[in-house]
Amino acid sequence: MIGFAILLLFNFIGYALQMSLHIPLPGNVIGLILFVAALFAKIVKLEWVEQAASLMTRHMMLFFTPFVVGVVVFFPLIGANVLSILGGIVGGTTAVIIVTGWVSSQFQAEEGDMSRGA
Repeated sequence: MIGFAILLLFNFIGYALQMSLHIPLPGNVIGLILFVAALFAKIVKLEWVEQAASLMTRHMMLFFTPFVVGVVVFFPLIGANVLSILGGIVGGTTAVIIVTGWVSSQFQAEEGDMSRGA
């Protein structure tokens, strides 16, 4: 139970910081960043939140239900713009694959140069 309390506390802190400082990030993301920082700083011990986090991870599909319902509500709008949506998905995926391949090849070439002593 203390694990859930700690996770909710960081979520609340993130929302409070977003609302008070008008940070252009979602409050839950700010809370997550603060939580990870607290874990690395050993302010929060992993054992305290591990059980609650694993329970939430196991039932993660429940957290996506509102988004799926939201997509169904906007289905006529999505259907009217299906070509532009598919173009964006395919184009974005292609761009990510190309850039990832190019960066990986650059790292491998650099690593090969280092192993040869150049």
